[in-house]
Amino acid sequence: MSRGDRADRAARLGFIGLGSMGGGMARCLLRAGWPVRLFARRPEAVQALVEAGAEAAPSIAALGRTCERVFLSLPDAAAVEEVLFGADGLADALAPGSCVVDTSTIAATSAQAFGARLRERGVSLLDAPVSGGQQGAEAGTLGCMVGGDVETVETCRPALEAFCKTITHVGPLGAGQTVKACNQVAVAGALMGVADALALARIQGVDPKVMRDVLLGGSARSFSLDKHAPRIVDGDFVPGFRARLMRKDLRLALDTARARAAVLPATALAERLLDELCDGGRGDWDWCALALRVQELSGLTVPAAPEPARPGADAP
Repeated sequence: MSRGDRADRAARLGFIGLGSMGGGMARCLLRAGWPVRLFARRPEAVQALVEAGAEAAPSIAALGRTCERVFLSLPDAAAVEEVLFGADGLADALAPGSCVVDTSTIAATSAQAFGARLRERGVSLLDAPVSGGQQGAEAGTLGCMVGGDVETVETCRPALEAFCKTITHVGPLGAGQTVKACNQVAVAGALMGVADALALARIQGVDPKVMRDVLLGGSARSFSLDKHAPRIVDGDFVPGFRARLMRKDLRLALDTARARAAVLPATALAERLLDELCDGGRGDWDWCALALRVQELSGLTVPAAPEPARPGADAP
């Protein structure tokens, strides 16, 4: 480790939002030797990380006054705005020259608006949504797509490397959220194809497990076919990524497309099926349960699945 890197790691990092994604990322920072100060609404989430070596802050503002770089992992734009600009928020507490790294998934326009407001105070913002799910957050193997100026990205890169396997600077502020939206659109489309294939196999009386094994050996192979199809067949919908969160992400993508008069047909269908799933009381099931809606629409009886009991992740 170089002298510069040692000095860099002496700077305390702030972390706000300790859900299943944020908690894993914060643990990675601690394992990598970063001094971390935390704030979360749930005391039990903070306590577990304090026992691992972190320091608890009594408030968001108190955290902001003692950290030059603050990472956020929050559920939506409203939560990000409240943490940044609400009473006792970060914006009034951070010193000029500080940086906020937002790993939440929100609209690109929201990231750009928040960035403009922070710049008025001399504070930088990076939109840095991640992909890889709870397992990736715990293992430090997330993929991160970052929007912002080059200098700020490079300043924050060493800390991001604690929980990310890949870090790609994709453009100016807002570009990270745009690429994340593209990721969600692509994975939703892939799962739709797998859902249709499973339904067709069942309609024709073919064992879906056998069908999957055959397809894995050819050009139809995909992450969804490999990882999601067995869960759909077995009725295992304990969330790795909740249906209501995927619905939120696809709505962000659709809103962005509509603002540009663009049409995303496959995404619109996936969002509708997820909406029906959520309205049917299954919003906290894994989002791959949208395949059940495809089978139900085809008149098929779907396997009974118990309500998932284990906590899930906040990002696929």
